[in-house]
Amino acid sequence: MQDYRNFEPEELAIDPSFQRWKLLDDPADRDFWKEWLVQNPDKEELVDKAYQLLSTLNDVYTRFPGERATVSDREVQNEIQRLSQAIDSHEKPSVRWYRSEWVRYGMAASIVLMLGLFWQYGIRPTEPKSGNVTYDELVAQVSNPLREVVNTTNASRQVQLPDGSTLVLKPKSRVSYPDPFPGTTREVYLVGEAFFQVHKDPNKPFYVYANGLVTKVLGTSFTVQTFEDNKQVKVVVKTGKVSVFAGNQATVTQQKEDYKLGGIVLTPNQQIVFTPTDTRIVKSLVAEPALLEKPVQKQPFSFRRTPIAEVFATLEKAYGIRIVFDEEIMKSCYLTASLEDEPLFEKLDLICNTINARYEQLDAHIIINSKGCESL
Repeated sequence: MQDYRNFEPEELAIDPSFQRWKLLDDPADRDFWKEWLVQNPDKEELVDKAYQLLSTLNDVYTRFPGERATVSDREVQNEIQRLSQAIDSHEKPSVRWYRSEWVRYGMAASIVLMLGLFWQYGIRPTEPKSGNVTYDELVAQVSNPLREVVNTTNASRQVQLPDGSTLVLKPKSRVSYPDPFPGTTREVYLVGEAFFQVHKDPNKPFYVYANGLVTKVLGTSFTVQTFEDNKQVKVVVKTGKVSVFAGNQATVTQQKEDYKLGGIVLTPNQQIVFTPTDTRIVKSLVAEPALLEKPVQKQPFSFRRTPIAEVFATLEKAYGIRIVFDEEIMKSCYLTASLEDEPLFEKLDLICNTINARYEQLDAHIIINSKGCESL
């Protein structure tokens, strides 16, 4: 159970239970929050401010559903921070997307980004929870005959799929698939761990079903890990893009009707961990981000009084990871250093120690917190 008493308004506004209560009037969540307010009457102001943030943004997305596509993540971040400040100063909050100026958000950057990403993913009506769907239950629901490959050895085993895709099946793992793939989809069912290299075919999406989670790809390489004695599912992307979503029937049907990547989209060096019992998906960076397989990989990370914005842009391009920072605050920050074979996080440690900043990970982004470099 969350300790909501210690939440900030921005944190409460992105809480799923709070969203379902205020935006969807979910009966169970409504009863919970009414009881919570009875027990915590001093937190009415917290709830009111969180709802003002939530309702203001929701109003814009309801009236202008295409607006989000024209606005950068950074503008969304700034707008939410400005809204929070407007509420604090008793102004009437309203959203303005264009010509938004930088605000000095400093330590609040992580909260701002969380809200920005929340609106990127969107709020949807509550769906039935998919629950812990076992491998045997998944394959039993398939009407077409399936071919099963079981790896009982202590070594990985390569499996060639009917469309030319391949997978490396790890020990104590099983995979089932139709041979050939019928219709306009390619569907594979997995328990255990496998590394997939999917042949690109935009007109025939590739799906991996694993313990209540569906991974959808058009052509890429990635790992799916799930074991029935460990209820969680992990998806790690090496190249390309994949999307993941909880695998109840409604969402699967909807995704099959759309040849684009919906759900939560993952790119190289990103991963998700899915808990099927409460359909919770946590997105993050992999433990050791790798350089992308591009020409930039051969370029030395040598900087000589280089503006910090250029340094971060180089790292973003090399690793494919978004780095969020305030350019206005850090406009006087420069770096002179030679960074070669260090892992990404060691590079960031060195950079931040040099310019008196610090970083944190949030939702597969790197957030840089700094007070600037005027005094350095």
